[in-house]
Parts: sequence; structure tokens; C-alpha cells
Amino acid sequence: MSHFLGTFGVWGSHYQWADKIDEVAELESLGFGTFWIGSSPEMALVERALNATKSITIATGITNVWQTEPEAVSAEVARLNSDRFLLGVGIGHKQIDQAYEKPYDKLVSYLDRLDVPQDRLVLAALGPKVLKLAAERTAGAHPYLVPVEHTVEARKVLGDKLLAPEVTVVVEEDPQAARAIAREQLSYYFNLTNYTNSWQRWGFSADEVAAPGSDRLIDALVAWGSPDQVAAKLRAHLDAGADHVAVQSLNGHYAELAAALRLKE
Repeated sequence: MSHFLGTFGVWGSHYQWADKIDEVAELESLGFGTFWIGSSPEMALVERALNATKSITIATGITNVWQTEPEAVSAEVARLNSDRFLLGVGIGHKQIDQAYEKPYDKLVSYLDRLDVPQDRLVLAALGPKVLKLAAERTAGAHPYLVPVEHTVEARKVLGDKLLAPEVTVVVEEDPQAARAIAREQLSYYFNLTNYTNSWQRWGFSADEVAAPGSDRLIDALVAWGSPDQVAAKLRAHLDAGADHVAVQSLNGHYAELAAALRLKE
């Protein structure tokens, strides 16, 4: 599975990439193995990305279970019939998605109704319960906005299943400037309890995970620095047990990152 994804990919919100999906071909040419389309993308965008590229894997990061019906998703995956597609499924956020079922129960019932090959399916997973579910019912897990310590523990839960965390980065050597860019991105997540609770499990206090976030939290969640420094922080997730790292750069510089990661070697 890691060969199917490559060692490094790019993660991008569909809000930002919908009008420039043809640029995924440029990421493909740089040597990135997977492009993750985030924020509950429509399958039409996945199809456009597949049509615009030749070899890169296209993945959803994630398809939201509250916003899509599993039967419809199954039909779309079957219609695509692509060996370059991976379906990432996740639970979203209770502050945004209104539902009557408990999130974990919803995820289980969604998987029960989803007809997608297990080796083409991963779960967005932060806590141990959903990580275990990912190991039991899918090819693995796609955690989002986690410190390297999470990768260590996730590997223990997943066993030999795929572990493909998203890692947010800022190519900027000035600490104040880099953290300012990171905080602007994270401002949205400080209001989402599934993330703030997750960060507290990794030793951050309630004060640290409240907006605007402590420097210690920012530095743990966002890899910033020169391209070489960022590359080293990305490789730290591989050393911690990740099979694949999905890179979300908040200020571009993907060509420089590809060179620092030696993707063409």
C-alpha cells in the first residue's frame, strides 16, 4: 500500500484546489506519490484530478460520513474504477455536522453499508478507538494535524496497517513569521473539540490548545523552517512509524520541498 501512495504526497483542501486541479500534474512531475483532496470533496473533482494526471494516486482526505451516503459513494468509486484512487473516510466535527447517531456508531454503520475494497479504503483517525477500527475494517489510517508522538502510538495500534498522517508545514525560517502563518490556519481548529481533546491527550494543557495556541503546540503540529529543516521534520514521522506523509504546505514551495525530500532520487 505504501508503494501505491509513495513515501510523500501533498494534501490540499478542495476549496483551494478546485480551480487549479490541473496543477496536480506539476506535483506529479516533482515526484510526489499521492494528492489528497481534503475537506469533503465531490467525486467529480477526484475524476478531474485523475484525468489531469498519469501516475499520481488521488485520495480523499476525507469523505465526510455525515455529508455523503455510503451507497452513493460506493457507486461513484465503482464507476471511477481506477487503480489510482484511495477513499479516505472520516467523521467530521460535531460542532459542524448535526446528527442523531453517536460519531463512532455512525462510522461503524457507514462502513457496514460501504461497498469499497478494503485495500482502497482508509479512515481519518485520531483516538485509539477509531485507530483500532481502521486496523480492523480498512487498509489503515489517515490522521490529520497530529504531533509525531501520535504517529508513534498510532503505529502500535495499527500493527502493519497503513499509517499516512497529514503534516502541515510552513517554509519560513523566521519563527515569528512562520508561527503567524500557522496560527492563521489553526484558528479554525481551536474551536473543534475532536482536535483540542486529541492535543490534550499528548500533554498540552487546556490553555495551550485554546486560541491562539502556545508556541509549543504550534511547533509540535506545524513543521516550519528551511526546506531542509521541514524535510527533516517530515522524515521524523517516517522514523516514528508512518508509511506515507501527506504534506500540506501553507505557503507553497513544493518544488523546494521535493528537492529537499530527494523525491527524484
